[in-house]
Amino acid sequence: MDKAFASLSGAVAGIEDGATVMIGGFGGSGAPIELTHAMIDRFLATGSPRNLTIVNNNAGNGHVGLAALIEHGMVKKLICSFPRSADPRVFTEKYLAREIELELVPQGTLAERIRAGGAGIPAFYTPTAYGTELANGKVIATFDGRYYVQERWLKADFALVKAHMGDRHGNLTYNKAARNFNPLMCMAAVVTIAQVSRLVEPGALDPEHIITPGIFVQGLVEVADPQQEELLNRAGAQYP
Repeated sequence: MDKAFASLSGAVAGIEDGATVMIGGFGGSGAPIELTHAMIDRFLATGSPRNLTIVNNNAGNGHVGLAALIEHGMVKKLICSFPRSADPRVFTEKYLAREIELELVPQGTLAERIRAGGAGIPAFYTPTAYGTELANGKVIATFDGRYYVQERWLKADFALVKAHMGDRHGNLTYNKAARNFNPLMCMAAVVTIAQVSRLVEPGALDPEHIITPGIFVQGLVEVADPQQEELLNRAGAQYP
């Protein structure tokens, strides 16, 4: 099955209002900037998608990528572990104006909640956050004399990820640290769309190098020269 899209606009065309969308990346590393901007293009042209719940490691930087998504008022709620990044002004202003909700999750817990969503594990226990406000209202249990907080899985309607290479069946490889949250998000979403720097034919990838099997990917699009968030911000870029 050929899962490749001919365009970025076609790749994001199925994302609907109110969807929960996981966006890969750790800061700018592994962040699918072009797919995120394609969502903004669609919003500016049609008014959709809006009222999104976004799951990401941070709250975006500057005025590109996730920050631009928030700036255009497309995001209703953000689930993240690090809202105070290098230049989080867009999120900060929206949050202080009560125009966006925040669910703060410790980084390791965020990764495990996503992994649990992909593995079909509805809940797990962790000592992280016990005794803090983040544990308020959550189930607390003791194991071997230590307190643990029950955390629920995280799943999404869509995941947007950035990979290095992908074949037309959806098998993906990643470039070093750009791997980060991306493989976990592929497993936790109903529909995963990947942008890849190089699209190849089935059989061209060494099976030993494949990190995300194509069964977890529903679509992919080639972006031969992807932009990097940090470079865009240093240049003072603002999208669109």
